[in-house]
Amino acid sequence: MTAVVSRRERQREATYDEIVRVSCDLLRTDAELSLRAVAKAMGVTAPALYRYVASYQELVDLVAFEIDKAATEEFRQAASTQADDDFAGQIVCASIAFRHWALGNPREFSLVFANPIAESDCVRRELLTSDCSGRFFTDLLRLLWEQTGFRIPALTELPQAVVEIVTEPLIPADVEGIAPADRGLVWIFMEGWTVLYGVVALEVFGHMDPRMIASGEMFLHSLRKFGERIGLEAEWPRLEELARTRLTA
Repeated sequence: MTAVVSRRERQREATYDEIVRVSCDLLRTDAELSLRAVAKAMGVTAPALYRYVASYQELVDLVAFEIDKAATEEFRQAASTQADDDFAGQIVCASIAFRHWALGNPREFSLVFANPIAESDCVRRELLTSDCSGRFFTDLLRLLWEQTGFRIPALTELPQAVVEIVTEPLIPADVEGIAPADRGLVWIFMEGWTVLYGVVALEVFGHMDPRMIASGEMFLHSLRKFGERIGLEAEWPRLEELARTRLTA
């Protein structure tokens, strides 16, 4: 049965959409992002806006999630340019799309990836584990593992604290169906995201020689090293050519 959406619910969703749109406009124009600024741009009072977002943190959580969701579609489109079963090529193309987006949208990147999640039980943490760029990339890694069987660490190779984490992870990843003995794959998920986010964050925030950022060589080096981690040494010549073409596109 199709659910009937009431007029009030439609209006409420439209207001949330407007909050996100106005917030993104403020980010793109380097204006301050605040409840007061959003309310002013929408032509409403701050108390009226509080009915939808009760605090600055709630505003950030809402906008960050929607930005990440929209950006993930760009990464998905980049991956789709490769063959359906070429998961290695898809990972490379999606990773480069992530870098292009981050360098081209530093304030949006900062809001999504450099803004702390204040509370362990906040709504944004729950959203991040269900539908976002992190989930997209971990899905690709899982598909590659299922295809190639690259080596993952046994639980006995991991520190006990890590074993507890990968057994019941709070990360954006589909772990259903991963056997307990194969939960070392979750560690690979974490490694991969750390590599990708780490180098891109240093580039976005300018904590690297500008010439290195312009060349993309540190990014390529990081991709290659992680590629070796997931058994792509033999594929790297093809993947490097693909990566360099995409970097200069």
